[in-house]
Amino acid sequence: MAGDAGTRLEAPARGRRANWQPFLIGVAGGTASGKSSVCGKIMELLGQNNIDHDQRQVAILSQDSFYRVLTPEQKAKASKGQFNFDHPDAFDNELIKETLQEILQGNEVQIPVYDFVTHSRKDECVTIYPADVVLFEGILTFYSKDIRDLFQMKLFVDTDADTRLSRRVLRDISERGRDLEQVLTQYITFVKPAFEEFCLPTKKYADIIIPRGAHNLVAINLIVQHIQDILNGELSKRHNVFVNSYSSSKKPKISESNSRPH
Repeated sequence: MAGDAGTRLEAPARGRRANWQPFLIGVAGGTASGKSSVCGKIMELLGQNNIDHDQRQVAILSQDSFYRVLTPEQKAKASKGQFNFDHPDAFDNELIKETLQEILQGNEVQIPVYDFVTHSRKDECVTIYPADVVLFEGILTFYSKDIRDLFQMKLFVDTDADTRLSRRVLRDISERGRDLEQVLTQYITFVKPAFEEFCLPTKKYADIIIPRGAHNLVAINLIVQHIQDILNGELSKRHNVFVNSYSSSKKPKISESNSRPH
């Protein structure tokens, strides 16, 4: 069955592949829509969670790792919830582009670690080893055309606004040391307007729209099956298969409605 947990997928050794290139999947969606959960579920169903990082065939990166280094003035605003982390300018897009290009060349990369409590980058980095498939998730994954064009497959996690807000409140209070008033003020002032202006319009670029996030196992299993096809011997055909399937004018979308109100 597609995506049996714990199954080690067989693929040719990296060093023996001719013209090998990783398959890059972009995962976008609003704040707390379930992007990380979808990526995690894909990893789980592919049996990648219990494998050493340097041996995994599937890797995950987050756009959240690429927030710009703030000036002292910006950091002071951020500590009061007055800095817009949902604006495109909040991200180091040049570093994102360079990192993804390095990944596509099959190179090992170092990913910065962002501390959401202190609003700064930590001293350490996370190593991402060469992998067959790389998932890159973030609210504005598809906003920059230069970055968007690097993805061979684009997913949009579509979750209703009330669910996303409740998840964000719980996350920011428990994990990021915020208080309720600060979270709600930031959401109304920055997060919701930025979603409507910058994130939501990028849904049109998605090849597959996933309502309900990680709870939509039908959609996730279909994606897992495509990834298994790549990992189990279809590497040489991946570009033809996915370009023909997902770049045509009739893109398959696993969606209840593309005009769902937010």
